[in-house]
Amino acid sequence: MDVIVLGLMLLSLTIWLVLLGFWGLFWRTDQQLEVTKTQLESLPVVCAVVPARNEAELIPTSLRSLLLQDYPGSFNVFLVDDRSTDRTANFAEGVAHAVGKPQQLHIISGVSLPPGWSGKLWAVEQGIKSASLLAPDYFLLTDADIEHDPGNLRRLVAKAVQEDLDLVSVMVRLRCESFWEKLLIPAFVFFFQKLYPFRWVNNPNNPTAAAAGGSILIRREALERIGGIQVIRQALIDDCALAKAVKKSGGQGDNGTTGQGDRKINSMPSQGRIWLGLSGLTRSLRPYDSLATIWDMVARTAYTQLNYSPLILLGTLIGMPLIYLTPPVCVILGVVSSNWAIALTGFLGWLLMTFAYYPTIRFYKCSFWFAFSLPAIAFLYTLMTLDSALRHWQGRGGAWKGRVYPNPDNS
Repeated sequence: MDVIVLGLMLLSLTIWLVLLGFWGLFWRTDQQLEVTKTQLESLPVVCAVVPARNEAELIPTSLRSLLLQDYPGSFNVFLVDDRSTDRTANFAEGVAHAVGKPQQLHIISGVSLPPGWSGKLWAVEQGIKSASLLAPDYFLLTDADIEHDPGNLRRLVAKAVQEDLDLVSVMVRLRCESFWEKLLIPAFVFFFQKLYPFRWVNNPNNPTAAAAGGSILIRREALERIGGIQVIRQALIDDCALAKAVKKSGGQGDNGTTGQGDRKINSMPSQGRIWLGLSGLTRSLRPYDSLATIWDMVARTAYTQLNYSPLILLGTLIGMPLIYLTPPVCVILGVVSSNWAIALTGFLGWLLMTFAYYPTIRFYKCSFWFAFSLPAIAFLYTLMTLDSALRHWQGRGGAWKGRVYPNPDNS
């Protein structure tokens, strides 16, 4: 028995050594937008598209932050009122007048959801169609629950223009105030980075692609090249689907503008270059102050991340305990049985995962001791993933804002 336990622990330890050294350094938090130099020689035209469905509570803060961006170029906001029942559009109009920028806000009344579309993407499609009349160089796709730092757009545009990127995205700082948020939200970011190591995403020679839907700047030509938003119209994880389409697209792009809308053609071929990083300043306003709300957030799309594959689900249900639960279990078993080889090996594995998780804990300014809780957190996320699969099989997958998308085509 001890030989089996020690063998499992050595396997877990080996996996952690591989993850730390050879998995895109996913555990580091140094891919941040705020380090971008923001000196702009050109000022591309930018239009923000904001889908909003019953966001009256958050829209005053989020929209105000958008309208008060310090970006010196042409910038307009297209807010798509997705058939709200809480006077979202009225609140938005009031915000625009309060900050003295009613001319920059364009409110679009969303029409009925057609078959084959998710609600959010249909709203985005309507916003892009209206915004395209201004011939923007870039679209800023953002959510109605995001409070943008005043310099967020300026940094996004600078990053895109200076590095000739088709898509720039940041994972905004998620709310981390309640106990459950402190326990589970940093881990959500940690697991996302493990699934999509940012260094691999940002490497044009690596096929890994991902984005964070709260803040995506995409070049108009790149969006047109992939066939528009309609190519991902059923995707539940729409941000990563969009990034994948852009990175795979290749083609010939331009390199920004030379002035207020004047094109500067670059003969260099575009290779679908994308960039994804963290933001410590732009933040999500969405509260997840209970286990139930976080559970629902994860369970809504976790099985989608596994491509609805029962085989991958089985591997996840086996792999997560092996990687995250084996070390602390071995510590306990080793101490109880006085087998110090097992206990020390388990403790070493626990220290390695704590070391990997600590940069994310520090980024979110949580107590150091939360870094040691990763095994328990991983156990909860495993249960959420299983629940996600059960919801999908029961036809309750993808529920959001009163809509259910049980069988999305996420290809």
